[in-house]
Amino acid sequence: MPTPNIFRKHLAALLSWQDAHVDFDAAVKGLPPRLRGVQPQGLPYSPWQLLEHLRLAQRDILEFCVNPAYRALKWPDDYWPKSPTPPTPKAWQQSVAAFRADRRSLEKLLADPTLDLLAKIPHGEGQTYLREFLLAADHSAFHVGQLIILRRLLGAWN
Repeated sequence: MPTPNIFRKHLAALLSWQDAHVDFDAAVKGLPPRLRGVQPQGLPYSPWQLLEHLRLAQRDILEFCVNPAYRALKWPDDYWPKSPTPPTPKAWQQSVAAFRADRRSLEKLLADPTLDLLAKIPHGEGQTYLREFLLAADHSAFHVGQLIILRRLLGAWN
């Protein structure tokens, strides 16, 4: 049975959700470069590490969905940058742009009417496409919330 378009639209909205909370774009916008590598006392990550973790995890989910030769990343090493600071002045914007591009790729995949969302991913271990889209949305929402809290602690959020 084909997936109704309205269901696909609701799922796509989850990937960039802003109805119930702050979205990714607002969370990363305007963070001063001097604060991007700061780890507040008691927290194990900086804004840079959260941003990169968001990007890396979403990219991994996308790769799992579309790449038959997918190889699982090593947890946690391949999902979290070791350094709290961006490696270059341009790294922040590059990571933001890459996250947005991968989100668009997930949205495009989700909009494909030939993709059975309840089908198991052929090279997976029982995961469905629906599960992966929900995972991407849930993971992003969780860490975007952390990014907002982190920004508040750093005095960089209203």
